[in-house]
Amino acid sequence: MAGKFARSWALMKASAAVLRSDKALLAFPLLSGVCSLVVMASFLVPIVLVMIAHGGNVGDAAGHRWSLATYLVFFAFYLVQYFVIVFFNTALAGCALRHLRGEPGSLSDGLALARSRWASILGYALIAATVGLFLRALQERLGLIGRLVVGLLGLAWTVATFLVVPVLASQDVGPVDAVKRSVELLKRTWGENLIGNVGLGAVFGLVTFLALVLGAVLVGGAVALHSLPAIVVAVVVVVIGMVLLSLVQASLQGIYAAALYRFAENGEVGAGFDQALLENAFRQKRK
Repeated sequence: MAGKFARSWALMKASAAVLRSDKALLAFPLLSGVCSLVVMASFLVPIVLVMIAHGGNVGDAAGHRWSLATYLVFFAFYLVQYFVIVFFNTALAGCALRHLRGEPGSLSDGLALARSRWASILGYALIAATVGLFLRALQERLGLIGRLVVGLLGLAWTVATFLVVPVLASQDVGPVDAVKRSVELLKRTWGENLIGNVGLGAVFGLVTFLALVLGAVLVGGAVALHSLPAIVVAVVVVVIGMVLLSLVQASLQGIYAAALYRFAENGEVGAGFDQALLENAFRQKRK
C-alpha cells in the first residue's frame, strides 16, 4: 500500500509540474464550474415548479416515485450539465495533450478544439445523461439495494469512460466510438493496478481534509476575536482556498488522464512524466 501511495504521489507531482508550466489550464475547470452553477440555477425553479405541480415538493421527491415530467426535466438538466462539463474537460485535455507533445497551447486553442468536437461532445452527453437517469431511476425503485447496485454500476461506468475525454480531444470520432476506445485502452493497459492508482484521488482527499481542518481553525480563531470583519475575512480566505484547491485538483486530473491516454495509445511519455513511472501505472495483465 505504501508503494501504491508513493506512485500516486509521484504521478500527482509530475502532473503538477505540467500545471506549473501552464497555469492557464486552471481556467478550464473555473469556466466549467461557473457554467455549471448557471445551468443548475436555471433548472432549479422549473424543477421545483414541476414537483409542486404534481402534488409534491423537493422533500417529498425523495420518498415518492417521480412523474414522467420530473424525469424529463431531470434528463434535460443532466444533458446540459454533462455537455458543459465534458466540453470544458475536452478543452483542458486538448491543451494538456498539446503541452505533452511540446507544442504551445492557449485557452483559445482549447476552446476552439472543444467547439470543433461539439457534436461528439453532445452525443456523449446524451449517453451520459441517459445512464445517469437510468441509475437514478434504479436507485429510486430499489431503495437500499438500489443504492448498492447504483454504486457498483456507477463505478463500472466511470472506469469504462475514464479515457473518453482524452479520446474526444485527440481523435475526431463519435461518442460511441470514444467509449469503445476508452474501454479498449483500459482493458489493454490498466490491469490489476486500477485500484492502486485511484490513490491519486485519495491524496487530494487527504489534502482537502487538512485544508478543512485549517479552515476551521482559522474561522474559529476569528470568532474567538469577536470581530465581524475578521470573521468575514476568514470565511472569504477559506472559500477562496477551497475553490483554488478544487481547480487545481480538476486540472491535475485532466492532465493525468491526458498523459495516461497518450501513453496507452502510443507508448509516448509527455513532458514532466517519467517513463518507468507510467509503465508501472499501466502494468499489463499477466496472460
